[in-house]
Amino acid sequence: MEFVPESVIERIGKELEREDFAVLAESLQARQPVVLGWLFSPDFEAFTRQEREYLLYLVLVVAESVAEVRPDGLPEVSPEWLTEREEANWEVLAGHTSRVFHERLDAFFEQTEQEDLLAFAEDALSDCEDGWVTPEGREGLFVALKTVIDCWTQA
Repeated sequence: MEFVPESVIERIGKELEREDFAVLAESLQARQPVVLGWLFSPDFEAFTRQEREYLLYLVLVVAESVAEVRPDGLPEVSPEWLTEREEANWEVLAGHTSRVFHERLDAFFEQTEQEDLLAFAEDALSDCEDGWVTPEGREGLFVALKTVIDCWTQA
């Protein structure tokens, strides 16, 4: 898998801000029904509406960024692969007891070849003062983004 650089992620993020959010979500739903079904499952009802919408935007940025550098586009994700990756990510997080959000994520950076995508996820979820993400929601949203990144870059 090709490396997804920060320059691609930033450009895609800016481009998507000008796009019709509903159309983008429908397009991703058609290409990635398992991922979108998971994001809209009851597992995500604990997050605020704003957090779920923001997560969808971040997933769209990741999807379009990966698709741009991956010659064959996004791989189709199976429910089993998604569940396996999610469980593995929760295990990594559970292994770190620091109370500092950034320190809890260090282990993820040690195990990835997609550091810029993870940094994008971390940065997007770090500033809770903007109201998009609650301090309680950060870790769960990070695990969701990390899971999607894994599914699309490790296949």
